[in-house]
Amino acid sequence: MDMNVDHYNVLGLPSGEEGAKLSEKEISKAYRVKALELHPDKRPDDPQAHANFQKLKTSYEILKDEKARKLFDDLLRVKREQFHRQAQYDVKRRRMVSDLEERERAANAPDPASKAREEEERITKKLKEEIARIRAMHANKGASGSRKEAPGTRKESVADGGGGLNKEKVLKVSWEKGGEDYTAEGLREVFAKFGEVEDVVLKSSRKKGSALVVMASKEAAVAATGNVCGHISNPLLVLPLEPAVVMEFPPRSMEPEPSSNLVGAGYQSFEESVLKKLQKAAEKQK
Repeated sequence: MDMNVDHYNVLGLPSGEEGAKLSEKEISKAYRVKALELHPDKRPDDPQAHANFQKLKTSYEILKDEKARKLFDDLLRVKREQFHRQAQYDVKRRRMVSDLEERERAANAPDPASKAREEEERITKKLKEEIARIRAMHANKGASGSRKEAPGTRKESVADGGGGLNKEKVLKVSWEKGGEDYTAEGLREVFAKFGEVEDVVLKSSRKKGSALVVMASKEAAVAATGNVCGHISNPLLVLPLEPAVVMEFPPRSMEPEPSSNLVGAGYQSFEESVLKKLQKAAEKQK
């Protein structure tokens, strides 16, 4: 007889503690119902019908016998207890494995203090790189400022008329401060239509703006001289630094020119009169 057969299940009854509480009457009734179902006469085409019916009869004989049934109930109880113990053992084992894995992860995890030190070193390194970048940026700005001083030196030489500069290529440009103002780049664009512009030096006061424009050739300087150019609202007065043709204007003063003027004082009244005429012409054009 197979010891793993559950005789309660063979009769279609509940097993375990619930099966142990069944009465003999309930067991006999279940046997009769199952016997009618599994009788070989009812299953002529089933080759296992006879074996299944014999198995049903054997289970019924065991459950009908009080002593055999008690032993069978004890066997089922022991199996249930063993199953529960095994289940508890599996739970404990899984918990132990989980704890062991957690301890391994904790052991392999970086030390918080070490992690903090690494983070501090990383931030310190980045801070040093940023400080070096800022210092390099300021150093580049200082170098650019030093290079920009070179045109300033040339500005003084142009204004003073020294260093072998051909003054016939230099134009003295002036405009009123009340209107549209001019920058060195703006003047360069204005005079570029007459020829190549070598340099533009701004030198202005509060009331009047002025500049020296160095053209690349005498022809370009002559072409730009006397032309009305610039903004209509504030036209430019363009004069040669050393005019080739003597023009009618008040006698030139022999006094030393002030540091704020670009040419002799003799040109000043002439400039003002020409500027007034240009402004009137600009107003008529509007």
